[in-house]
Amino acid sequence: MIVKVLAENTAYLKDYEAEHGLSLYIETGKLKILFDVGKSDVFLRNAKKLGVDISNVDLVVISHGHIDHGGGLKYFLKENTKALIYIHPKAFGSYYSKYLDGLKFIGLDEGLECNDRIIFTTERFFIDKGVEVFSNVPGKEQLSKCNKALMKEEEGKIVEDTFEHEQNMIVTEAGKMFVFAGCAHNGIVNILNHSIDLKKRAPDYVFGGFHLYSNSAKKSEDPDFVRRIGEMLKNTNIKYYTCHCTGVDPYNQLKDIMGDKIEYLATGRVIKI
Repeated sequence: MIVKVLAENTAYLKDYEAEHGLSLYIETGKLKILFDVGKSDVFLRNAKKLGVDISNVDLVVISHGHIDHGGGLKYFLKENTKALIYIHPKAFGSYYSKYLDGLKFIGLDEGLECNDRIIFTTERFFIDKGVEVFSNVPGKEQLSKCNKALMKEEEGKIVEDTFEHEQNMIVTEAGKMFVFAGCAHNGIVNILNHSIDLKKRAPDYVFGGFHLYSNSAKKSEDPDFVRRIGEMLKNTNIKYYTCHCTGVDPYNQLKDIMGDKIEYLATGRVIKI
């Protein structure tokens, strides 16, 4: 498997563009997959620099209904004419974030909801052999307080988001299991445990953000909470590649705890497994 980081908050080298968003290109022996498409068309320009032909992508998974993960969708649809986009049916809801200067809309482009290439998933949805997505993650333990800045509109009222629209992806190949999480709003520990329940085994690799930093509030999660997460993840036989909403300071703390069991995924990085 090859994973190339097309968009992320930081850049591996100055030649690549960074933005607050996430887009991962995943190449298996059979499929070319995009997991999220970032906030804008940045992923397209970085893809060219990384030798990725977006027109050849076979399928897209959007992890949840926030613009920093699905804002680039309209650009993708112009560049690629064949791939289906797999997205949770609640991902086109109205979602907001509390910024220092007020509430801002952070949802997806509602005009794309009726596009005939969009496939709405279920709580466990098999896309292809060895590729599935899952949502409805049980367990409310070890949830980041950074979630409290994220809101949704429900029955005409603005309330805290409960992230039913978030889905995660599992890829299995050559006896290895890979879990991809966009922001892990439902808690990386809960997501990990649910993937184990579904597959009756632990993954070998986990990729994605752990949501230990709030971009809108410009604030990291409490260090004690980060330490607890780090200790839990350290005691697994899993390699973690994290990025985006994990935040740089929380990542450094996790790195101190977990050592070589965790690495950071900046824009432009290429991981070959």
